[in-house]
Amino acid sequence: MGRVMDISLFVDAEECGMEVAMAAMEDKVMENHCCDDESFTFTGQDDLKLSLYDLEIEHQDFLVAFTYSYLNLFVPVDKLPVPNEKYPPPLLVKDITVLDQVFLI
Repeated sequence: MGRVMDISLFVDAEECGMEVAMAAMEDKVMENHCCDDESFTFTGQDDLKLSLYDLEIEHQDFLVAFTYSYLNLFVPVDKLPVPNEKYPPPLLVKDITVLDQVFLI
């Protein structure tokens, strides 16, 4: 039984390095203490290609409605209408707070 030296999922794993050590120990008795390079390949589902037409009509309706409502949820602020954009505020003839003597304390 050995131990795990390196694990790799998407690229090649490093070798255990026993070839270099064995070249230096050629004159000694060869014992079974070296590691093994093992690799495992798992096949995936390559034929799995779903389309919108594979779903039932109720699921299609839900996906279309959900996508439309979700994308329209985030309307940019500059596209929203500004109320009273062209209506100027009335001109102040007299200061109402001073006339009524209402002040924030």
